[in-house]
Amino acid sequence: MSNNTVVIEKSQNETMTAARASRRPLDYQQIALYKDVNPLDWEDWRWQLKNRISAKEELSQIIKLTKEEEEGIKKASGRLSMAITPYWASLIDPEDANCPLRRQAVPVISESVVSPHEMTDPCAEDRDSPAPHLVHRYPDRVLLLATEHCAMYCRHCTRRRLVGDHRESNSPAKFDAAVEYIKSDRKIRDVLISGGDPFILEDEEIENLIKKIRAISHVEFLRIGTRLPVTLPQRITENLANMLKKYSPIWVSIHFNHPKEITKHCKIACEMLADAGVPLGSQTVLLKGINDRPYIMKKLMQELLQVRVRPYYIYQCDPVRGTQHFRTPVAAGINIMEKLRGHTSGYAVPTYVIDGPGGGGKIPVGPNYILSQAKGKYVLRNYKGKIYTYLE
Repeated sequence: MSNNTVVIEKSQNETMTAARASRRPLDYQQIALYKDVNPLDWEDWRWQLKNRISAKEELSQIIKLTKEEEEGIKKASGRLSMAITPYWASLIDPEDANCPLRRQAVPVISESVVSPHEMTDPCAEDRDSPAPHLVHRYPDRVLLLATEHCAMYCRHCTRRRLVGDHRESNSPAKFDAAVEYIKSDRKIRDVLISGGDPFILEDEEIENLIKKIRAISHVEFLRIGTRLPVTLPQRITENLANMLKKYSPIWVSIHFNHPKEITKHCKIACEMLADAGVPLGSQTVLLKGINDRPYIMKKLMQELLQVRVRPYYIYQCDPVRGTQHFRTPVAAGINIMEKLRGHTSGYAVPTYVIDGPGGGGKIPVGPNYILSQAKGKYVLRNYKGKIYTYLE
């Protein structure tokens, strides 16, 4: 090894240490695997998808893998195999196995442990599917699963039975039965397009699907669920934003889990959507060791407001197979809500819900502020614990 190589390695190590200390991610060109990547390629979402990390050999050039991660990567095959965008990989702490971004993306051996109460389809979506790619649970709402692919495969994924890198039909007719079902039921006024991640599709594919739904007269409310502004913000382009604007109003729900996800790139993506008149909301999964501390969740919710995203839901992590290591006690979620309500802006307080296992739908859970009630009289406590009586 030459003296120059030693100096370069020492310099890179010092840079990584400084980056960890400042809590700022490294510039991607300071990572050996990406040092020769053209900046124009880095900002190209298709390049990011093409160069996703799916092998241990690639990932080991970016982070120092633990034994648990190495074993987890070996076993993470099939539908929910490992796939990490270079952008997300550049944000991961290379030394800290507890890095919140790392834990969401890198498989660990704990995923192969299945607890007695875990299920393949905890929300019973397959049972409530009257047509391919469609879930109809609530009276006036349906869920349309536009794709089974994502930019990155989160290790806590509820739809791990469906989602992953594999072949799926790209035929324009694949949603015809779902669209016909929506047309046939005039009670349906709200359609949520999710997946996978709909924004991983090309603009034309997204627009074709939106057109079909917008052509149904009784559909009033159209939503898209995505994580790409977080895992692949380069995908949010002016063309995409302008296309969505044509079909306004379209609401977009973005999956955020930790303040470190709100980077400069993410902020630009959210601003582009908001500037196009797209209302933004957040959905967050409560994850053990990642965001289960009240101060972390409070920081996330407050920073979301700064990028014009309204906190909407905190989900108790569903009992899907292989996710026991992510789930917290319900009491942890209630404690977080206790520390939000009254302690920050009301706009920064989402609803904490449990998706009733077996298809019960979203059930709100929170602190109890009604201490007692009698005819015409309610005894209440406020966020400080002070007692008040309300007389009807």
